[in-house]
Amino acid sequence: MNTEPISPESGSKKFLEKLKTMEVDVHSCYQCGRCSAGCPVSEFFDLNVMEVVRLAAYGAEERLLTSKTIWLCAACETCASRCPNDIEIAGLMDVLRELALRKGIRPAEERIAIFHDCFLGSIKHWGRAYEVGMIGAYKLRSRDFMGDMKLGLDMFKKGKLSLKPHSIQGKSEIRQIFSGKGKEYER
Repeated sequence: MNTEPISPESGSKKFLEKLKTMEVDVHSCYQCGRCSAGCPVSEFFDLNVMEVVRLAAYGAEERLLTSKTIWLCAACETCASRCPNDIEIAGLMDVLRELALRKGIRPAEERIAIFHDCFLGSIKHWGRAYEVGMIGAYKLRSRDFMGDMKLGLDMFKKGKLSLKPHSIQGKSEIRQIFSGKGKEYER
C-alpha cells in the first residue's frame, strides 16, 4: 500500500469529481472522531473510518481503493448515525468498493468480495437473500468448505435456515434494478 504523505494538493481531482457526481460529501467532516469511536469492526481495519473520510476529501484514490477497510465495513450505519455533519460514510464505502471493482482493482479482502457477489446474485435471482443457496455458492467459490460448519448446523437446528427459498412479490422490479434500468415511476 502507498504510504506517502497525502495532502489536498496531491490528490486526484478526477476522483473528487467522481465522488461529487455520486453525491458523496466528504468535505464537511471536521475530524471529530465519533465515527471511528463507534465502529464495531474497526479493530480489523487498516484505516480507521475518520481516515477514510479525510483521505477521500484529499482525493487519495489509490490508497482508498486498495485498503482493506472498504471491504471490511459492515455497512451498519453506526458511523453515519454518530456523525454530527450527517456524512453518509457507509455510502462512501459502497462508492469506494464500486470504484475499485470498476477499475479492476483486486479487493484487499478477496473472500468478502466473493460473499458480496454471492449475496447480490441471490437477491438478483430470488428477489431476497436465500441463505442456503447463497452460502452454497460462497463455499464453492471461496473453497472454504468447512470454515463455519458448526455455526451453519446450529442455525439449521434452530430453524434459522430454510432449505427452500421464500417467494416474494415484485421479482420483476428487482430484475429491472439489476438490469440497470431501475424502476420507472408513474407521475
